[in-house]
Amino acid sequence: MISIPDQLLKRLDARAREQSETRSGFLQRLAERELEAAGRRDREEIERLLDAIQPLDMGGVSAAQLVREDRESH
Repeated sequence: MISIPDQLLKRLDARAREQSETRSGFLQRLAERELEAAGRRDREEIERLLDAIQPLDMGGVSAAQLVREDRESH
């Protein structure tokens, strides 16, 4: 159960009626929209951070080659 101030509840009900929705359906749609937007923002932030990472300089050798050489040295 959640608590919503009466004034906000009246505004929610009015908007739901305008959209021909129930209160529950309206709140569900808003919650889904907000969660999707938050997920997009999170993904965008991760992409931004990944883009900011500079590639490693491994002296022209690939990571696979370095792993191979390390395995062969044991």
